[in-house]
Amino acid sequence: MAQVLEFKLPDLGEGLTEAEIVRWLVAVGDVVAVDQPVVEVETAKAMVEVPCPYSGVVTARYGEEGTELPVGAPLLTVAVGGTGEPAPAAVPAAPEKSTGDAESAVSSEYSGNVLVGYGTAGPAARRRRVRQAAPAAARVPAAAPASAVAPVPVAVPASAPASVQQGPVPVISPLVRKLARDGGLDLRQVRGSGPEGLILRADVELALATAPDHRAPASAPVPSAPSVAPAGERIPLRGVRGAVADKLSRSRTEIPDATCWVDADATELMAARAAMNAAGGPKISLLALLARICVHALDRFPELNSTVDTAAREIVRLPDVHLGFAAQTPRGLVVPVVKDAGKRTAESLTEEFGRLTEAARQSALTPADLTGGTFTLNNYGVFGVDGSTPIVNHPEAAMLGVGRIIPKPWVHRGELAVRQVVQLSLTFDHRVCDGGTAGGFLRYVADCVEQPAVLLRTV
Repeated sequence: MAQVLEFKLPDLGEGLTEAEIVRWLVAVGDVVAVDQPVVEVETAKAMVEVPCPYSGVVTARYGEEGTELPVGAPLLTVAVGGTGEPAPAAVPAAPEKSTGDAESAVSSEYSGNVLVGYGTAGPAARRRRVRQAAPAAARVPAAAPASAVAPVPVAVPASAPASVQQGPVPVISPLVRKLARDGGLDLRQVRGSGPEGLILRADVELALATAPDHRAPASAPVPSAPSVAPAGERIPLRGVRGAVADKLSRSRTEIPDATCWVDADATELMAARAAMNAAGGPKISLLALLARICVHALDRFPELNSTVDTAAREIVRLPDVHLGFAAQTPRGLVVPVVKDAGKRTAESLTEEFGRLTEAARQSALTPADLTGGTFTLNNYGVFGVDGSTPIVNHPEAAMLGVGRIIPKPWVHRGELAVRQVVQLSLTFDHRVCDGGTAGGFLRYVADCVEQPAVLLRTV
């Protein structure tokens, strides 16, 4: 006998609550093994291949490519324990009493490739709950072909009242959920007319129209004519673009930021870098030298390597510098983080910047690569611009912006000369420090750019 198990979108960690299906890696009827990737999803932080914790035959998939699913929504169902796969071992004994023959038919294999929400920590209890909820119709004879195995039913049985529906509500569209929520409708009382019992917008509208208790309040305004949406292309704010929009909006809402800037003569820094690279050994990037400058400036002005705990009304000064840097990718702007930047040499920083930049271009950054920053370095000079007023990368307290380095007239040793000039800008959270501290930090950075010997003593 085969048992049909439902695999839900697991918690991918780092506070992520949803993911978009980019590409299915399996089809209905395919045989999957434990930990085999079954779908590629895009979160607000990275592209992730999701492994399945069960082995068996895929009986149903939920969501087309391009669909956004919340964590906990069904991804697919798998028939396990049938003759179409290797004979499974019995489930290890649990402290609770046995739940019957159906439980002994389920494979004891479970995922060792742990995502939050399933894995090696305790699969028996999780799967027991699914098996108890599965109706008898979900048990399929072992002789049935893979294509005939039915997915776990999610619609309410005809003989049962709608209020007793168990398991996940078969809704994909956030619009449908909002429509039901605004109308005060419990989606567990709605029968879905879509594939596999999927609840569609028409189902919710019909339920609202026929159930007096769930009709919209009388005070709700009723438009006299359909509203006309503005013309133009509509681009959903989701994935990386949506995450950036949310973070920037939160930064502007919560952080009282201010910006100061200064021009600096970078001629000597450029010459020092050229000399270091000419001496042989691994090449040193300009970004790595600027990172070294930031690290030592933060050592002198630790107020800017901090965050604000708004609930406790406290400033938290952070002991280590984890340096984020802005990187433009085909998927949008991301901010990879160089961990323990204060403990790295210029060579190590160059190597790590290179690794993270390449991973960003390949959409291969992990959530861990994109979180944990304490200060951000933004080299917008690569776009050919001189200056900017960066938005602080919440929940950090400051960001240093670096413009392009170009020849400009400059007074050098009392004489007018053409020098390599760069504009540096610092945007900071005014709650953590005042202008004196911010100005001192920025002036120290400019001094290191103009006199690299100050920096080279610490390299």
